Amino acid sequence: MRVLITGGAGFIGSNLAEALLLGGHEVGIVDDLSAGKRENVPEGVWMRVIDILDPAFPSLLVAFAPTAVVHLAAQASVTESLRDPERDWAVNAEGTRIVAQAARNAGATRVISASSAAVYGEPAEQDLPLTEAAAKAPANPYGRSKLAAETSLAEALAGSQTDWAAFRFANVYGPHQDGAGEGGVVAIFCQRMHDAVTPVIFGDGTQTRDFIYVGDVVGAIVAALDAPGPLGKDASDASAYNISTGAETSVNDLFSAIKRASGFLGEARHEPAREGDVLRSSLDPSKAAGAFGWRAAERLDAGAAATWRWYASQP
Repeated sequence: MRVLITGGAGFIGSNLAEALLLGGHEVGIVDDLSAGKRENVPEGVWMRVIDILDPAFPSLLVAFAPTAVVHLAAQASVTESLRDPERDWAVNAEGTRIVAQAARNAGATRVISASSAAVYGEPAEQDLPLTEAAAKAPANPYGRSKLAAETSLAEALAGSQTDWAAFRFANVYGPHQDGAGEGGVVAIFCQRMHDAVTPVIFGDGTQTRDFIYVGDVVGAIVAALDAPGPLGKDASDASAYNISTGAETSVNDLFSAIKRASGFLGEARHEPAREGDVLRSSLDPSKAAGAFGWRAAERLDAGAAATWRWYASQP
């Protein structure tokens, strides 16, 4: 299979590229390196440094002629989406439309696009873990743009020979995630412990997330790329899949797991909760299990330990 990954120099994309290469696939990467890092990209990969909003991007995708496209390029910061919602919308919603249309024109048979748990907003406690059919009430511009991206994907590919799916990722963590600035909380905790700097927990730490190890996310994407039947349908939510564990973990418990893995002796400092953060979140992954036989396998303690080992190996 010939797979093009947008955002392939980033956290999830670079892990996926490594796995696909090991599986004997041809891999291409498009990344503007605004968040991704060239050193993340494994050898043997076709790569072009370009923004997906660049007018030249569609012709580059057509030139690579992928069998499948995995669209991971995104504006991924909730805080940045509040600061510049227009840019957030351009990259996430319109950018997805551009990628999908280019993939269609290139003859790709499948597109898997990264969506997010943020499309659900603040869920009702009795609805957890959320299925794909749960109400959508995004709490911030980022969530709204990711939900719109799903519509963009469907509109661009409906009636074509290109199958598609939107993967609503829970909170992904693992090696290659950037702990600087607004990386995931696992990356930030690891980076601060590595640098002997006091970690910060926003709010009281009882807020929960569905933390999923990047190796499991990569496994989901690979399983979906290999799935024999169609993943996409025109009906609302029919082409969406939660990629998650189905379990809630508090930020306090997460901190304790990374503290155990790292041997860090300090405590976290608490600061006020951030605008736009939901209090509780977990997603039901049953649909993905039924559609392409995938379930998350990595337990939090093991994933935290693997992530810490990677951070500890960095200079």
